[in-house]
Amino acid sequence: MRVLSSVAGFLVVLGTFVSVTQALVTPRAMRSRLPRIVRVLIRAPYQFVADRMPTEQLKDRVLAPAAPVAMLFLLVIWLLLFLLGYGLLEHGVSDLPLTVALREAGSSVLTLGFAGVDRGRLTAVDFCAAATGPIVIGLQIGYLPTLYAAYARREAEVSLLRIRGGVPSWGPQLLARHAQVDLADTLPDLFRDWERWSAEVSESHTNHPGLIHFRSPSWERNWLISLLAVLDAAALHLAFNPTAPQTQMRVTLHAGFNCLRDLAHEEGIAYDPDPLPEDPIELTYEEFLEGVVRMRERGVTMARDPEQAWPHFRGWRVNYEAVAYALAYRIDAVPAPWSGPRRRGGGPLEVPTPVDRKPVDG
Repeated sequence: MRVLSSVAGFLVVLGTFVSVTQALVTPRAMRSRLPRIVRVLIRAPYQFVADRMPTEQLKDRVLAPAAPVAMLFLLVIWLLLFLLGYGLLEHGVSDLPLTVALREAGSSVLTLGFAGVDRGRLTAVDFCAAATGPIVIGLQIGYLPTLYAAYARREAEVSLLRIRGGVPSWGPQLLARHAQVDLADTLPDLFRDWERWSAEVSESHTNHPGLIHFRSPSWERNWLISLLAVLDAAALHLAFNPTAPQTQMRVTLHAGFNCLRDLAHEEGIAYDPDPLPEDPIELTYEEFLEGVVRMRERGVTMARDPEQAWPHFRGWRVNYEAVAYALAYRIDAVPAPWSGPRRRGGGPLEVPTPVDRKPVDG
């Protein structure tokens, strides 16, 4: 039994060390089950309450703490696992009862030092345990600035998009707003910024998957909905204006749906990596026409009519729609138009048309 206790303790310590290293140290996406399990378990009660909220604003307020609290619980669980592992090790290499061994391991991991026993074999284990606690806590503290810096970069671009396209974000409204205030010539710059944004989010959110569930500061905004709006705007522009410059829009679309697929892979969401342009999509032609009406009202240039543009738009959207809808459902993003169903089953929020008021001359 002592040998089994030692082996079990060693495996628990080793497995926890690997989990900590993958989550906080290794600069690449490595799928660790423990953080994902903690996120799911911690989010469940928040989601249960949020699903019963009467408004999207209250739902967002309930869900906002879920991801940060999951991070805190993950640190506690790592420390408890180290305590258990070192307790089993101390029980296995000495004649201490298991309860006493766990008490001594806890004293060492938390560097309290109130339960030390003067035995040579235990001293080595105590030294390792005493080093483990501060290292794990220090890594977590050092991890937070990196995490929140990535969050701040993500949200800065989302906030800027609000100025250009309103909230919640919607592809047709984004193009309509640019046409309304004579900013259509700046669209390539916007798409270029979101190409880089997609690459940065893909890198940061696969290395730190908890960021996927961090919500925007305002309940009306969401990083995923903003990306979906940009991708739809690029697809609409390509579908309606085949003779306009296309390079930047195409590159942004590829960067965007590759970003979504990377995040889907991290979240365990299945998707078709090579859909055909004629494959069906969930967005209906009637919904498409509603967006076209908004664009036409604001003077968006459209060289093709809607019936001609629809197959081209659908051929682009098939690359990212299913993944975007699944992620939006998973994180319970604000229900914008063209963003798929939500848990509560309600319809999308209305995107108001901004009024372009100007000072009166004279």
